[in-house]
Amino acid sequence: MTLPNSSDRPPARDWTWPQRHSLLLVGLSPIVANLIGSVFNILYNQTQIQPLLSPAQMDRFHACWQVFNLFVYPVAIACYVVPLWRLRPLHRALLNQMPVDADRLAAGRRRVLHLPWWFLLVAAIGWLSCIPVFPLAIASAGEPLSGLVIGHLVTSFVIASLIAVTQSFFAVELATQATLFPVFFQDANPASTPGAVPLSIRMRGILWAFSAVVCPVVSLVLLLIVPDAANLSPMFGVTVGVVAIAFGLITSWMLGRWVASPVTQLQRAASSVAGGNLDVRVNLLRSDDFGLLIERFNRMVEGLQHREKLQETFGRHVGREAARQIMSQSDGSSGQEQNITVMFVDVRNFTRQSSNMPAAQVVDALNLFFESAVEIVERHGGMVNKFLGDGFMAIFGVGSQTELHGPRAVTAGCELACVVDSLQDRMLDAGWNEFAIGIGINTGIAVVGCIGSPKRQEYTAIGDTVNIASRVESLTKPLNRVLLITQSTRDSLPDSFEVQTLPDQTVKGKTTAVAVYAIIPSTTTNASNCQTLPKQVPDRQPSLVQHSDDATAGTNADRVD
Repeated sequence: MTLPNSSDRPPARDWTWPQRHSLLLVGLSPIVANLIGSVFNILYNQTQIQPLLSPAQMDRFHACWQVFNLFVYPVAIACYVVPLWRLRPLHRALLNQMPVDADRLAAGRRRVLHLPWWFLLVAAIGWLSCIPVFPLAIASAGEPLSGLVIGHLVTSFVIASLIAVTQSFFAVELATQATLFPVFFQDANPASTPGAVPLSIRMRGILWAFSAVVCPVVSLVLLLIVPDAANLSPMFGVTVGVVAIAFGLITSWMLGRWVASPVTQLQRAASSVAGGNLDVRVNLLRSDDFGLLIERFNRMVEGLQHREKLQETFGRHVGREAARQIMSQSDGSSGQEQNITVMFVDVRNFTRQSSNMPAAQVVDALNLFFESAVEIVERHGGMVNKFLGDGFMAIFGVGSQTELHGPRAVTAGCELACVVDSLQDRMLDAGWNEFAIGIGINTGIAVVGCIGSPKRQEYTAIGDTVNIASRVESLTKPLNRVLLITQSTRDSLPDSFEVQTLPDQTVKGKTTAVAVYAIIPSTTTNASNCQTLPKQVPDRQPSLVQHSDDATAGTNADRVD
């Protein structure tokens, strides 16, 4: 392995003491369980087996356990240590943030995940090998060996192995997960490691039941079946029962900790996501079913975060409310009829002004107005549906605010007219003389929704209600009015609005004259709302299309017919 230049290495991580010495801690984790199993085995042998042995058999018994401990235990310890020792170089390299070959890292990760299984196998072989070895060693003394001795030997080693093996597995797994996983899985999910065989939730429940339920019951049953050589069966049975219950509680605690940690973190993360925090992640490394669940949860949150960003970006082009409406509709859903209020706003003398100004200056001047206009429309529950070069079309009464859309639209129009007056100085600085607008508002039934081809759709409103609103806006210039409304909008207004009746007007596309009314903004709008809004980036990005003032009304109508 080639050592990288120090400047090319990633910044060193602040490893904890357990993580730096994780191999040692994993190696020590099964010692307590095996020591307790050994203590139980020794006490059982002293009280139940030794009274049944002759002096010659006792000598063989002592010689057997001495030789066994001298040879078998070192072999078992070596089997414990070898896989940990082989992980040492890779462990050191990962701690030092050194580059590691991918195949070598994958093999090391599989070895880490299989450590609990390996320790369980070694412990089971070590304990269960005592069952044939000790009876054969005692029988080699040349004296008859009673079946009672064999029964007690089997009972002793079975109970001790049940205590030691299952507890060792859980202890090694918890130590591995807490200390080795952060080092070996810095940028990977243990549950996605190819070739690894972690313990599933179902198998873990079976192993827990075996350790906490089966082991105590089997131990007590064996004590009842095998005759008591020292006449200590009740007291010894109580002792075994206490030890078994203690180990059952320990196993339950370890299993509870194993389950509670991911469940608690997932619950907290889910609550944060439900509260709108999409920056939360569950940073818990697990190799089992919880690992896959955590990975999928984090991917789900990333997907929601991407969707939120997409909706935010999308909303800058179609409007936030339109974006919500579009994303809430299913593919292929068409528009539906709704009672809405439509507002058309047009900038006066756009052609003359734009012909005397650079294009960039025209855009800056229009954006100065649009940024305030969008804010006002959305504050009153409307949405700017589309920009029409030097104006825009807004819809009120869709989305979450469907009530009183007529009064809200008129109030928004009054504020727009008032803000135009407060913007005169800034528009003059931008090179726009005598900045003025015309506003037309109409209320009625229109088809609202995604309209277009399957490949290209637009969220908008169409129908006669929209056409009339556009025609009414075109009347503001010849009638020398800023804000005109129709009869249907007038009927939706409370008496607090000062409305001036005008002669009925003939508009393009209608065979009968249309009743129009003028609104006086200065008497309807609160003076506090007439201050120039702070400059900000427009929520919508308009697409500027220049057209002549005389054709404005027709162009607007053609866009929405």
